[in-house]
Amino acid sequence: MVSIKDIAKQAGVSISTVSYALNGSDKVTEETCARILAIAKELNYVPNAAARNLKKRQTKIIGVFLTDFRGDVYGDLLYGIKEILNRKGYDLIVCSGKQSHRMLPERMIDGAIVLDQTFDSQELLNYAERGHKIVVLDRELNHPNINQVLLDNKAGAALAIEHLLELGHRKLYVVTGPEGSYDSWQRMQAVKQTIERSGVAEMIEIDGDFEKSGGEQAAEIILQQHVSPDSEPVAVFCLNDEMAVGFYNRMAQSELTIGKDIHIVGFDNIELAQYIQPRLTTIDYSKRKWGAVAAEQVLKIIAGEDVEHERLYVTLVQRESAGAAFITQDQQNLR
Repeated sequence: MVSIKDIAKQAGVSISTVSYALNGSDKVTEETCARILAIAKELNYVPNAAARNLKKRQTKIIGVFLTDFRGDVYGDLLYGIKEILNRKGYDLIVCSGKQSHRMLPERMIDGAIVLDQTFDSQELLNYAERGHKIVVLDRELNHPNINQVLLDNKAGAALAIEHLLELGHRKLYVVTGPEGSYDSWQRMQAVKQTIERSGVAEMIEIDGDFEKSGGEQAAEIILQQHVSPDSEPVAVFCLNDEMAVGFYNRMAQSELTIGKDIHIVGFDNIELAQYIQPRLTTIDYSKRKWGAVAAEQVLKIIAGEDVEHERLYVTLVQRESAGAAFITQDQQNLR
């Protein structure tokens, strides 16, 4: 591999002169610079980016660490991050898996945006202690080099449960996310608090995984409990829309009708939610804004500016999957 030492030897100049020329410094005359660049091209010289970055202590690249890349949430999130970073002269690299963690300690990136369960919280705190700049989207950590940009998961889950209670439901099925998921844990905390506060409802928890398969399995469990079109409508809260879509898929093979026999609410408002029939009632937030705020925050930390933790606003989007109140058997008996 050709080095600047080889170029210097052939050009008959010092290594520092070659370095100045390759970096466009005005410390080298135009004639000498042109000769050095010509030799570099002739020798097929490729700059050692790692060494150059180590010297400058800057790469102008931000690492975005994700557990998964699939689905609307990640696509819009990354678009929001890219939009801000590119505007500020930065690029992003999207990473996944344990091996990618070394990009931080090896300083291959200037900062990190983390939505990745494979990072242990103590690991991130250790990196922050060494001066690495980090924004987390999936946990709460306190350190001057770490900022939090989180969804208001609790508010969203409370809105979903309150909506189902307002429709008249007193028995609610809740399909959870995977074990270890911060978002799932936060949403379940709010679900339990809201149901307990109501004093009239009960919850049946079904283990899920934030995948369509989890929603399909949840639907199968509910169908096995002998739910029929003659029963009162069943209330279901899927902690994300992907599982709700899987739930739809399984229910399409049954005699039950979503919106009539099943009232279902999701979370994330993915694009598909407004096209499946009946359209899905869900919790909405701007994924693009989530990414944009995260990008802005990590750049502020890098620049040494003061930052405050952010929490993203959420709303309930009411659609036909859970839109109409119903009269319970007890209410009918009172008439």
